[in-house]
Amino acid sequence: MKIGIVCYPTFGGSGVVATELGMALAQRGNQVHFITYKQPVRLDLISSNIHFHEVFVEEYPLFHFQPYELALSSKIVEVVELYNLEILHVHYAIPHAYAAYMAKQMLKEKGIDIKVVTTLHGTDITLVGSHPNYKPAVEFSINNSDVVTTVSESLRKDTLRLFNITKEIKVIYNFIDFEKYPEIHSEDCKRLSIANENERIIAHVSNLRPVKRAADVMTVFYKIQKVIPSKLLLIGEGPDRESIEHQAKELGILDKVLFLGNSNEVNKLLCYSDLFLLPSETESFGLAALEAMAARTPVISTNAGGLPEVNIQGVTGFLSNVGDTDDMAKNGIYILEDTDRLQQFKLNALAQAKRFSLENVLPKYKEVYKEVLVDCC
Repeated sequence: MKIGIVCYPTFGGSGVVATELGMALAQRGNQVHFITYKQPVRLDLISSNIHFHEVFVEEYPLFHFQPYELALSSKIVEVVELYNLEILHVHYAIPHAYAAYMAKQMLKEKGIDIKVVTTLHGTDITLVGSHPNYKPAVEFSINNSDVVTTVSESLRKDTLRLFNITKEIKVIYNFIDFEKYPEIHSEDCKRLSIANENERIIAHVSNLRPVKRAADVMTVFYKIQKVIPSKLLLIGEGPDRESIEHQAKELGILDKVLFLGNSNEVNKLLCYSDLFLLPSETESFGLAALEAMAARTPVISTNAGGLPEVNIQGVTGFLSNVGDTDDMAKNGIYILEDTDRLQQFKLNALAQAKRFSLENVLPKYKEVYKEVLVDCC
């Protein structure tokens, strides 16, 4: 198959999933074309089956905001024509689904019927997409896609609740490529370079936006480390970075926190950790939690959105109400205070993560692609 993938090229979950999906499809012999404004951060271009097409937006004084969706739709038309693409898989509703619809109409006038698969990832629906300024366009784009998928049952329900959707929505969960996760006793995982032998290692990965509630991460860690000697790994960059560093200073724990910034090797960093904190306001799925579990790390999270579909209460970790840092700390201490108990949670986390392996999820996307191609012929 010849597939075009449109996504945000950032460290966020939708971009990561789209990139990993494209690379997996390319490894299996499909021609994959990424169309976006910058090379996706996890994209490995060392493959004859992977192509990257950069979207350029010309600056023009008339425009207060540069019209990216127009440049994107034009680039999509160009790539589809040049490489005879069969399917366009767009990740995130805004502006990708809308740009895909415009491209589809332009191509139709040229006698080309490109099939559009739209995958909704979360804040494109629950936060941005449902805003009155964008809602009509998002609703229209979803209803005019050939197939629509969401990354969790929770997000499917939110989409149907917030929009007047006439399309069937399929749930295809996010996934993990286990080939990229080192064994727990791998020589690559040298815990002593980060923490003392008697210390536990706690981790958090996010883009440090307010919705991720990074301040709660710091509060929970502060409460845990008073009982269990610990270090905190903070992976990611974002607007709350400065405020949580100040918070760590105020709490007197700055020397116990490692700010590691953005990384393309989250899988290797997570192999150090004993516990993962994800106190988000909302999560459509919780890819960061799944990545932690694939690295044998139990998860302390909120019960928001799709997280209960990933993190199983009392089995792979614990779920708490948003903002309940006392409960999160108590549950974290319960897991960490007993080595045998911690090991059992680690094994449970890995077993649950394997349900979301690339091998289990990729065939569902391939099924969708085959369905839309059959329908068009």
